[in-house]
Amino acid sequence: MDYIWTSHAKYKMNFYRLSEARVKRVISNPARIEEGIADDTVAMMQPAGTKNNPYEIWTMISKSKLKNPWPGRQRSKLRVPSVKVISAWRYPGVTKAGEALPREILAELRSAIR
Repeated sequence: MDYIWTSHAKYKMNFYRLSEARVKRVISNPARIEEGIADDTVAMMQPAGTKNNPYEIWTMISKSKLKNPWPGRQRSKLRVPSVKVISAWRYPGVTKAGEALPREILAELRSAIR
């Protein structure tokens, strides 16, 4: 799986002191998946912290396909699946669950990420 990191995601990861590995872990094993605020996005969450200081790590992604990730080079015409990380942040405290995504979309996301 290829990850595409937007400059906004890199900025937020630096601001909240989140590593690429930590964000990838949220994507591969989310505790909750909800519809993102932007069109065609998904927000994923993992709880973190301690009992006295709980927080959540959120990641907003968009599933995309790249035809040729290396322009100017000859590549096969196979499409390379990728996940575009749009943003990542820490939320202090615990949020209430919002509307869950339909099962079809959840199944498609899980199959694409793994």
